[in-house]
Amino acid sequence: MQVRYGLFQDWRANRGNPKGRLVMIWFRTMHLLRRSLVTFILFLPIFILYRLMVEWMLCIELPWKTRIGPGFRIDHGQALVINDGTVFGANCTVRNSTTIGNKRAKEGGYTRAPIFGDRVDIGANAVIIGPITIGDDVAIGAAAVVLRDVPAGHVAIGNPARFTPR
Repeated sequence: MQVRYGLFQDWRANRGNPKGRLVMIWFRTMHLLRRSLVTFILFLPIFILYRLMVEWMLCIELPWKTRIGPGFRIDHGQALVINDGTVFGANCTVRNSTTIGNKRAKEGGYTRAPIFGDRVDIGANAVIIGPITIGDDVAIGAAAVVLRDVPAGHVAIGNPARFTPR
């Protein structure tokens, strides 16, 4: 199977999901344009429009600096918050009301955001925070609170999350 990169690399993953397709095309466009200071300045009104449309109107906080692999799916995107330092592998799915971000460090400042492997499936209302790593082929259950690394091939459920093999 050939993987396409570019603006439409998430098109197939969001089949039947026009909101997910729209958000990911916007995101991929902004992510591409932000790489150069010149294009960032030239397209500043479009960056502002992205923030207004995606964050304020669609209620999906997905900063253009976030690193996301191909095949990213947004299911029922609403009240979704993703920190700009988060890294996603390929073919990940995120559902509504999910919060992914860093946390305040003991010595002040903030920790890094989570890093996700490939094929991670995140349930609705999940909270995943801190400098943690989520392995490949992980499922995170609805309303799970994940504060520790999740090994590859496991399911994280509960608050605080417990891990079981898939």
